[in-house]
Amino acid sequence: MARGRFITLEGGEGAGKSTLAEGLATALEPHVGPVELTREPGGTPNAEAVRALLLEGETGRWSPVSETLLLYAARADHAERRIRPALDVGRWVICDRFSDSTRAYQGAAGGMDAGRIAAIDAAVMEGLVPDLTLILDLDPEAGLQRALDRGEGATRFERHGLDFHRALRQGFLDIARDEPVRCAVIDSSQPPETVLAAALAVIDARLGAGR
Repeated sequence: MARGRFITLEGGEGAGKSTLAEGLATALEPHVGPVELTREPGGTPNAEAVRALLLEGETGRWSPVSETLLLYAARADHAERRIRPALDVGRWVICDRFSDSTRAYQGAAGGMDAGRIAAIDAAVMEGLVPDLTLILDLDPEAGLQRALDRGEGATRFERHGLDFHRALRQGFLDIARDEPVRCAVIDSSQPPETVLAAALAVIDARLGAGR
């Protein structure tokens, strides 16, 4: 049985990742079979418990190092219990955030050394890398307004200042620049249906979804 495909969605706050993930799953399932739709931090009961620790409280609750270690504890459980098993039986996996978010949030915006993050990733993930990463790019002010308009209350990360979110955006763009084979940038200021069409075009071209 062929291994499934692993697609991750990345971007700043309010970029539309959750909406896109659902749209992709609906569009792809008739062609590739059931799609495993998941998120980070989270995706398993253990990882969801860590998610609450990371998203609640004041912005200074955790240092970038502490956040990174918590994220990789959750990510290890998520990969072991959900992502790898799905890929091994041939299912496509779409994940709302993955390791690139740690590189951007705790690294580019939080100031943690990129080499330290890479060393932790190598030790914990044992080579698990997305087949394709779609980076949804949006002006930080617009993204934060979208997040606020959801009416769910701001998370720790959303409460960071605008400079943090600008550095975050640049961090994601730098990842896309450095890894163009794996990554594609999509302008997420467009209507959701336009973003979905652009994402599907990239998936068709790079992964051959057979649509």
